[in-house]
Amino acid sequence: MARKPALIIDMFGQHPLLLALLTGFLSGFILSVPVGPVNLTIINEGARSGLLWATMIGLGASVMEVIYCTLAFTGFASFFTGKVINASIELVSFVFMLYLGIRFLRANRIPSVAPVEARINARLMPHSAFAIGLVRVMGNPGVFLFWIVLAAHFRSREWVPASRAGVASCVAGVGAATVLWFTGLSYAVSCRQKKFTERTLLRMEHVSGIAMLVLAVIQGIYIVVKMTHDKL
Repeated sequence: MARKPALIIDMFGQHPLLLALLTGFLSGFILSVPVGPVNLTIINEGARSGLLWATMIGLGASVMEVIYCTLAFTGFASFFTGKVINASIELVSFVFMLYLGIRFLRANRIPSVAPVEARINARLMPHSAFAIGLVRVMGNPGVFLFWIVLAAHFRSREWVPASRAGVASCVAGVGAATVLWFTGLSYAVSCRQKKFTERTLLRMEHVSGIAMLVLAVIQGIYIVVKMTHDKL
């Protein structure tokens, strides 16, 4: 039984692209679940305009998520190299996940449209469902910041190789996860006629907060173990 974790680690070590794909999928799914502009738009538009319209909104949002993720890996993650910088990224990742977890867990109302998003919507005035989803993510700078932090964290932990194939695998995982979540949400609202009350949406937000706090605790334990190991 003790050999099973080692076998799993060895498997991912021998297949780094698989690890990058799984890393992208899990992070993309976790980022999609919290109730934000995209999820609210899909819930509102899906109930009114049907499955195809809601699905296209989700597809536009997924494309923008993939663009942000790609930019984070190709434009920023390469700057975060070196032992001291990697250690700093570990700490920043812990604080960032802890902050998001507390923020989601303490949420007592559904967030409204951010001022940046409102200005972008007013300027671009998207009319198609795909463009609406694209602009919803584009107008949320927190998404880009999230991917910059995660990209640096994944690189420092060597979960995503620096090669083009490694980045492509991670981005593909992100795209698959976001499409899966937004399509499932569109189907639940449009075809299953599932009603999402404010209480239900807040529960989704709180579950996301718990998940973030769990990840923060794991990250904190990793930092402590690594510091102890370095001292020995």
